[in-house]
Amino acid sequence: MSIRDMIEGKKEWRAHVARVKALPHDYQIVYREIQKYLFKVGPVELNDGTGLLSGIVDLFAEGAGMGKGVLEVTGNDVAAFCDDLIKDSKTFADIIQESMEQKGKKTT
Repeated sequence: MSIRDMIEGKKEWRAHVARVKALPHDYQIVYREIQKYLFKVGPVELNDGTGLLSGIVDLFAEGAGMGKGVLEVTGNDVAAFCDDLIKDSKTFADIIQESMEQKGKKTT
């Protein structure tokens, strides 16, 4: 990754954070919890910029614009909402598991 890529990535992240800060307070709180959850679970797509997170901000901005509360957008179970978002995504745990399984096959 070049310095130019890092600078561009930082600019994109700052713009993303500014969009989050423009959301109503309740949306910001739920967004931060979703972000923590996704960073902990580790879907690989999070390393490809802010695509998934940006999509969540888009969804939240639309919901807020329609006057909906954040839980009307996500549902009452925010963890289930997150799980649905990443159900078909490969996680770092999946990659490690596959690697371990391949190593196991080589030794047998």
